[in-house]
Amino acid sequence: MYIPDYYEFGCPVNIVAGHDSLEKTADILAVPGSSQPMLLTDKGVRQAGLADIVLDAVKDRLDIKCVEDGVPPDSDLKVVRQLAQLYNQKGCDSIIAVGGGSVLDTAKGINMLVSEKTDDLMQFTGAGALKRKLRPLIAVPTTAGTGSEVTIAAVIADHEKNRKMIFGSHFLLPDAALIDSRMTLTLPAHIRAATAMDAMAHAVEACVMLSKNPLSDAHAKEAIRRIMKHLLPLIAEPENKEGRLSLALAAALAGIAFSNSLVGMVHALGHSVGSVCHVPHGNCMAILLSYGLEYNFHKTEERIADILFSLAGPEIYAKTPKSQPAQKSIDCIRKLNRDLFQATKGLHATCLKDLKDREQHPMVPKEKLPEIAQTALGDGMVFYNPEDVDYEDWLMVLEAAWEGVPLDRTKVRKG
Repeated sequence: MYIPDYYEFGCPVNIVAGHDSLEKTADILAVPGSSQPMLLTDKGVRQAGLADIVLDAVKDRLDIKCVEDGVPPDSDLKVVRQLAQLYNQKGCDSIIAVGGGSVLDTAKGINMLVSEKTDDLMQFTGAGALKRKLRPLIAVPTTAGTGSEVTIAAVIADHEKNRKMIFGSHFLLPDAALIDSRMTLTLPAHIRAATAMDAMAHAVEACVMLSKNPLSDAHAKEAIRRIMKHLLPLIAEPENKEGRLSLALAAALAGIAFSNSLVGMVHALGHSVGSVCHVPHGNCMAILLSYGLEYNFHKTEERIADILFSLAGPEIYAKTPKSQPAQKSIDCIRKLNRDLFQATKGLHATCLKDLKDREQHPMVPKEKLPEIAQTALGDGMVFYNPEDVDYEDWLMVLEAAWEGVPLDRTKVRKG
């Protein structure tokens, strides 16, 4: 087992989990003296009635100043600025963010602007830009995937530059994460699959990146185990509230893990595919995860092998020859994607060329791969990847992922 000489680990977010955790919202906001929050969400979450569940839980104790559902699926700098202006106009003193990764990251962006009394979000990119605690923020995730409710990061698009901007600071951590089983009941099967694979990518990359440590490993491996146990059954039986809660906890566990160990080339590529072709992040993670493991295989074989127990369980782990557990781990992830493809009736794509928009048009044309590779060169997550990656490497990985064929590891650099 790899144990670094020095590492740090922390998760100061107050996590409240259960089938009725939303009823704790007012108590949590009372600690910093907040009572006039903005409720931030998106139109899909609001139409599904999830915002109403939150409003009902707080109606007798909080003065909700506004309910804003204008967060798009791929939030950007302009949206953050507009919503920050609304927050100030309405006299809000906190945020309750109800949604998936875009909503939660948008809330973090708004909180930076209103707390620092500025309209320039870009001044907070890079390490150490934020110097003090922000205003109260409660995160209520409605997808079991991004883990943004417990992470130090926010990813917000700059659509003018076709790039996703990454903000990182411990001051971005929400004050509380309310993980309530009611919030994921209405997730469509293919979105449940994609968002859970986002959590899987967080957990798996957390186990193989340069900054991994025993504490992040413990959280990541438990996340992997829960995803493998509950994801496919929940596709078939979404009303199972214990399974929904366990999967939502897996996303939080994975978020805690990668906040401490960080992620690598899978996320760098996923950010780039998303920014250039506007593919949802979870879909990118599902497809690209196995390719990142293959590319890093020669440097991280032992680490990849170490997650097989969590992926496959004790029986398969015990039966796997000693020379094959790392490859078996990759095979398990690919098999899970194929099983999700079947369970979602083909809506969960297993390669980039099969990604389609609502009109069934290809989302990632092959001629876009060079632009994606070029964009990936500027993504900071590759700094934590075990192996260096240049433009030709990115393109090689993308071409394999586009076709849906295993990466030819004989062509991978051995730096």
